[in-house]
Amino acid sequence: MSSNAGRRAVFLDEMGVGPLWTRRDAHVARVEDTAASADTNSPDTGTAADQPRIASTTAMPATVDMDDLPWTDVQLDGPPKAPSAPEVAQMNWIQLKASVAGCVKCDLCQGRTHTVFGVGDEKAKWLFIGEGPGRNEDLQGEPFVGQAGKLLDNMLRAIGLQRGQNAYIANIVKCRPTDASGKDRPPTAQETEVCLPYLERQIALIQPTVLVALGKTAALTLLGLDPDTPVSRLRGKVHRYADRPLIVTYHPAYLLRNMPDKRKAWEDLSLAMQIYAGAD
Repeated sequence: MSSNAGRRAVFLDEMGVGPLWTRRDAHVARVEDTAASADTNSPDTGTAADQPRIASTTAMPATVDMDDLPWTDVQLDGPPKAPSAPEVAQMNWIQLKASVAGCVKCDLCQGRTHTVFGVGDEKAKWLFIGEGPGRNEDLQGEPFVGQAGKLLDNMLRAIGLQRGQNAYIANIVKCRPTDASGKDRPPTAQETEVCLPYLERQIALIQPTVLVALGKTAALTLLGLDPDTPVSRLRGKVHRYADRPLIVTYHPAYLLRNMPDKRKAWEDLSLAMQIYAGAD
């Protein structure tokens, strides 16, 4: 059995295919009329007669519409300013993780349980990029858990990798996208646009040798292609992103529903291994 055939057999076995696969209070000044006293310089003619009071000439202050006044003299701070893409591009790991954890750049932040930053070796040579967190990932704060995660782990083992050892796993968006009924959905173009600088900074910090796009959303976002482009058209080719080779394959969740295509996934990973070997 050739070396490649042996690897293929191991891969199919790992994937379970076998041979097949102050409150403000208004304060109004009170102004009282001033009583004028009797002229003390007038001659004393007996009992002094009460002199007529002189009306006060003090003007009443102009009324102020209290609705036009601020509630407080203290200038309150607004919501935290989201970092720009150039600012994200200068962050270190600690700053980047903190920025993602507090990100409110799009509406996905409103329904999330956790942000899903990524996991793995921060000096990995392999970077696997998925679409976005699902329900399980949102609950645990880690990418690719559940059955799809188990399948991805099997795929990694088949090519001599494992989560956290020379491999890093991330997503295009860091928060779970859901539809009106609460079900998972692909992220929108606006959501991927505002989140992509985080992934770009991860790539710059990790400096991987090979990128592997897992599924349609990841591939089309990184390559800037039309949403109707099928994954099948992108397979079997070496693309480029961030000045690095990019290989496109199927998402593990798709493979769980379409087991015959696991053989094609093996072909994609075989191509990625060839590129990796040639880069050394």
